[in-house]
Amino acid sequence: MRAPEFSADWYRAVTEFAHGTPGWVQKAADVGTNAGLLLFAVLFVAGWWRARRDEERAMALALLAPCAVFGAYLVSEVSKSYLREPRPCRTVPGALHIAACPPPSDWSFPSNHATIAAASAAAIVVAWRAMAPLVLPLAALMAFSRVFVGVHYPHDVAAGFLVGCAVATLLALLLVKVVAPLVVRVRAWPVGAVLLGAAPGAAASLAAPAGTPAAAGRAPVGTPVGTPVGGVSPLDDPAPTLPDVLGADVLRAPGRHRRPE
Repeated sequence: MRAPEFSADWYRAVTEFAHGTPGWVQKAADVGTNAGLLLFAVLFVAGWWRARRDEERAMALALLAPCAVFGAYLVSEVSKSYLREPRPCRTVPGALHIAACPPPSDWSFPSNHATIAAASAAAIVVAWRAMAPLVLPLAALMAFSRVFVGVHYPHDVAAGFLVGCAVATLLALLLVKVVAPLVVRVRAWPVGAVLLGAAPGAAASLAAPAGTPAAAGRAPVGTPVGTPVGGVSPLDDPAPTLPDVLGADVLRAPGRHRRPE
């Protein structure tokens, strides 16, 4: 595969700009392309810990995040092996690159770094939406850094970013239907409850002290009349009949006996 000329022009512009930046910026860009992946790994662990107190679907999505990233990486790696686009640091005349140019057998399109970064961000957002303002810009910055250090064309990282987002999101949403029931089963085991956390309903019932209205199935003080307790409403009880009332009155009245006939 041959890179388009417009992407080669953008590559030259970005790498020339990169070589004009201070040394510490260049060093940060070179180290940051790999260090960012470690941050995503930390966020995977944080997502698992957070999901321990949530329902089974949230835990399933947290567990599936690394698997979704690995699936996106496989798609990217197979595509690279088939398309075989040479690296720009080897083919662009006068190419400037900060990072060491990979060996000739390490193809360029799409960018594995960009794929993994985007897939990590997408998988985290699916499981933990509040992290989107952090992880999506971080993934985009990591993808751009591969052009900045001179080892990828811009179209390499753009394609890798799209592959990572699409594949990771699709895998997470498809596999969660299979993994969520497994989470319920594993949580029923003592070891599973420690690793994955107890189900929210089970935790609430265990937290209620013995003898309390919640534990005994009685309505707490102040509950409106007619509110179902334990799945049965007082209104569902059969209405008292006249013989019941008369019989109760007879039993309560002291000294009242039925006269013999």
